[in-house]
Amino acid sequence: MISAVNVTLAYGKRVLFKDVNMKFAPGNCYGLIGANGSGKSTFLKILSGEIDPDKGAVSVGPRERVAVLQQDHYKYDEETVLNTVILGHEYLFKLMTERDELYAKPDFSEEDGIRSGEIEAEFAVMDGYEAESDAAVLLSGLGISEELHQKTLKELEGTDKVRVLLAQALFGNPDVLLLDEPTNHLDIKSITWLEEFLARFKNTVIVVSHDRHFLNQVCTHIADIDYSQIQVYVGNYDFWYQASTLVVKQKQNENRKMTEKADELKKFILRFSANASKSKQATSRKKLLEKLNIDELPVSSRKYPFISFKPERASGNVILEIEGLCKTVDGVKVLDNFSLIVNKDDKIAFVGGNTLAKTTLFQILSGEIKPDSGHFRWGQTISHAYFPKENSSFFDNDMNIVQWLGQFHNEGETFSRGFLGRMLFSGEEAVKKTEVLSGGEKVRCMLCKMMLTGANALVLDEPTNHLDLESITALNESLISFPEVILFSSHDHEFISTLANRIVEFSSNGYIDRRLTFDEYLEKEETALEFA
Repeated sequence: MISAVNVTLAYGKRVLFKDVNMKFAPGNCYGLIGANGSGKSTFLKILSGEIDPDKGAVSVGPRERVAVLQQDHYKYDEETVLNTVILGHEYLFKLMTERDELYAKPDFSEEDGIRSGEIEAEFAVMDGYEAESDAAVLLSGLGISEELHQKTLKELEGTDKVRVLLAQALFGNPDVLLLDEPTNHLDIKSITWLEEFLARFKNTVIVVSHDRHFLNQVCTHIADIDYSQIQVYVGNYDFWYQASTLVVKQKQNENRKMTEKADELKKFILRFSANASKSKQATSRKKLLEKLNIDELPVSSRKYPFISFKPERASGNVILEIEGLCKTVDGVKVLDNFSLIVNKDDKIAFVGGNTLAKTTLFQILSGEIKPDSGHFRWGQTISHAYFPKENSSFFDNDMNIVQWLGQFHNEGETFSRGFLGRMLFSGEEAVKKTEVLSGGEKVRCMLCKMMLTGANALVLDEPTNHLDLESITALNESLISFPEVILFSSHDHEFISTLANRIVEFSSNGYIDRRLTFDEYLEKEETALEFA
């Protein structure tokens, strides 16, 4: 059990949350949601004790352990992978270290013997003898192979580091588990494994995630940060979306009816207040008007960008033909004789653990790099736009956002400002320097650039990275309504399942092309594993 009592936090005049009173009970998984900047990660840091609130306190049950998904990816660089995971339970790791040091002493004294007995007893109660095997099981589930277990963390790639730190948070059955974006950098199989792990987890989980499918799979409750408050809903993300939308609509309808009633009363009073025979009725209506209470609806921190891809022309029958593409990157052959014919109306999701293959293919198709061999041909009617996973080179300048967007059209500053306003860059936001933009802001800028092209073929490499749930929803809906061809990669289950009608899987053995929806593809994968 972990509780927040009268927790308040503000940065200057901006109040993130005020007088929050909540109890997070064992056996429940709470999805903490809210717009970018609403304070989700900050609230997790308050719960973990990393930062203090301006007012109020956090209490944890006696002898209960809180585990946190570490955001500092360099903290354990000198530790082995296995030790890093076990360090998730610091007291157990301390016991293990003391135990090893005692048995390594050449002059083992009687006092050492007594202490070793105490350690062994405590070690057994804490399942210390199973620590290494438990850590190995977690690492395996998250895709970290056994040959990496004795390597130091600094020897691992960034995505593998994140997986190890996630295994660390999950280790040792913590009483309270705080997870900030745990699905980042995980492939679909690892996310599925994590969903199943959390479904079996009996203690308290509080998770921040932009993955709607993940929240639907694991959450029993949604804690929504908005209007400087945190409101808890029983149910998963979809239930929260329906319930919160209904509440807002009800309030809007109540206000509309009250406003209409007030307008009727005002008209009557204005018309008959000077009429002697109607003066009593006018006075009565004045009293009714005074009693009417029209609540001013609070302004939500949630804002949905307006995303719309409009092709300037329909595509012809020939979209894209790829034959025998090969490409080696840093000595590794990432594309080996890759061939594909893209048809009209295809919405192809490129999936699988080989992210480099997907990115390399998209870079070749966009003209950023050349293949070592093989060729490809876009149809004559096709204009294509590319969203790269890595976009920092586009913002390496001294421009503001209005100037930056102006590079990609000839319509003038007023047009840029209007376009940016629809993408949530209004007023002073539109003249922010590009060098200080957040990851999500850069993604919205890149989407602006793509929308301006009028392309009838879209190539998107992990477009949901860095976006908040509102922006992901807006992007998802815009692509669902896009009438032409889309080639894309994503780790967002909901995003893929609502868009794709064809799946291309990159694996260690090559690639598989299936004309299926994503859910059908996953079902076939599950069946294949059962009979393997």
